[in-house]
Amino acid sequence: MSGNPEQTFAEVVLGRRSIRGYLDKPVPRELIEEVLALAMRSPSSMNTQPYHFHVITGAPLDAIRKGNTENILAGVPDSREFRRGEPFAGVHRERQIGCAVQLFEAMGIERDDKEKRQDWVLRGFRQFDAPVCIIITYDKELSGSDDTPFDCGAVTTALVNAAWSRGLGCVINSQGIMQSPVVREHASIPDDQVIMKAVAMGWPDPDFPANPVKITRREVSEAARFVGFD
Repeated sequence: MSGNPEQTFAEVVLGRRSIRGYLDKPVPRELIEEVLALAMRSPSSMNTQPYHFHVITGAPLDAIRKGNTENILAGVPDSREFRRGEPFAGVHRERQIGCAVQLFEAMGIERDDKEKRQDWVLRGFRQFDAPVCIIITYDKELSGSDDTPFDCGAVTTALVNAAWSRGLGCVINSQGIMQSPVVREHASIPDDQVIMKAVAMGWPDPDFPANPVKITRREVSEAARFVGFD
């Protein structure tokens, strides 16, 4: 997995994959700062730059993993702060299932293997055992703005691509922030910020079966309409 900073933009975008298995190897703070500096060049509405990054490792991250896992196993309800909408249905649900099928096949998880399926779910609550977790928040005073989550999504996309260009892997996830009181406590997140998303980050494990999986994407012809080109 290349860490060549001379990769073209196309090489980074086409090569990047969501990484769910990591080496037990620390990531230097200086490298994370470099990645964040690149990500923060993403556009935001009227330059509001509404996002904050809480970069967590070591004992605080272990405490979040422990609290998340204990709560989910105890049946503590989801307390995710950013609105999630209705469950996926129709073609969106089909794509969600298709992603799971690809990953389960790579991991050798059979449909009726409840133990392995549960372990896979718990990996998400453990931030996929990555050495670093970045919690993305935004200022609470911007709640209700459609531009704010758009801007946070843009910077997060830039973040995972910038990380890939430096040899790091990431996976954007919500499992890691579903138990928001746990995250807020151990990451010391201020009350005036809304917890939106988590990004697991680290050095990709080349032997982890799910890491090479490239999730199926739609063709441009399925997603785009061209008007006035004829």
